[in-house]
This record gives sequence, structure tokens and C-alpha cells, in this order.
Amino acid sequence: MKNTGGATICFFGDGASNQGVFHEGLNLATIWRLPIVYLVQNNQYAVSTPASYAVSVKNISERAKGYGIPGVTIDGNDVLAVYEAVSEALKRAKEGEGPTLIEAVTYRWYGHHAGAGADEQMGWIYRREEEVEEWKKKDPIANFEKKLMDQGILTEEKKTEIWDKVNKQVEEAVEFAESSPFPDPSEAFTDVYTDLVLP
Repeated sequence: MKNTGGATICFFGDGASNQGVFHEGLNLATIWRLPIVYLVQNNQYAVSTPASYAVSVKNISERAKGYGIPGVTIDGNDVLAVYEAVSEALKRAKEGEGPTLIEAVTYRWYGHHAGAGADEQMGWIYRREEEVEEWKKKDPIANFEKKLMDQGILTEEKKTEIWDKVNKQVEEAVEFAESSPFPDPSEAFTDVYTDLVLP
């Protein structure tokens, strides 16, 4: 809207890819050649429904074919694969080539609801503990750390320094959010780039 040459990345889950608005959005973004990267975080479950019950194609990225745009499925737990796919899609978008659909296959360790064990407390037993534990072995952060350390790029000392810095940033962000006042309703239309027409 500002014509700054930027692009947008739209993140959503596998469940949202079954909604009509997903298809409507892809259709218009393609027609208007919008600079958008659609990134589906396919964590295998829409709340508690396995994707295999609700998705008609093997890979959600195949849906891109219907709109004539690139679609790619990647290992969402591989930091470099995600970086490369998103970088390429952003480049296309910024060069005026329109949207790309990326499906990052990953996993949600915890339940869909807030708090560890919340789904189970509600009686929602929809996946085996062995399945969760198997996916935890694919932890993208731990695996990328190991890769960097094996290559001599990251030291134990630097790793500790990075974790300390990140933990501090997260704590400060949570503290800021919890102590901040609610936004003023008059700010609801800030950064909306169209004329508001009220009845």
C-alpha cells in the first residue's frame, strides 16, 4: 500500500488452509500479483483433527497449482531450508512476480490450548506420547545449534551468551506487555491505508 518495495509474509496453520478465505486470498493475490509469501505451518493437527482427515491433497503446497503460483513443501524443522525457501519467495514477491505458497511441515509439541497438558485435562487424547517424543528429537533450535557447533561456527560460550540475551529479551517483552495499558480505541484504524466509510 505504501509502495516501498517490501513484501508481506502471512503465517497460518494447516487448519486455516481449509477455509474459504484462504482460497479467496490466494486467488486475489495472484490476480493482483501481490508481494505476499503464504507460509503454512503444517503442524499435522487442526486443533485435534489430523491433517490426513481434513486435507484432500498429500501436500498443502499442491493447492498453489490451482492459482498458477509456485508451491513448495519443506522441512519446517530445518532452519536453513526455511531460510532458503522464504528468501527465494520474498525475492520473487519483491520483483513483482506475485505470491508463493510455502508449506513448512513441523509439529506442535504441546496441546492446542494454553498450558502444558491443557488438551489432556479437557479429555482430548488425540495423539500418542511416542509421536510427540519422536518429533521432539527434531527440535530445530537444538539441531541447528549442534550443526553450528560441529562445524566450529558456534562455541559453548557463545551459545550460552546468546541464550542469556534471548531469555532476557523475552522476559523484558513479557514484562512490558503485562504492564502496558490497553490500546486506545481511537488507534484501531492506525496504519489502515484506505478511507474509512461508516454507515
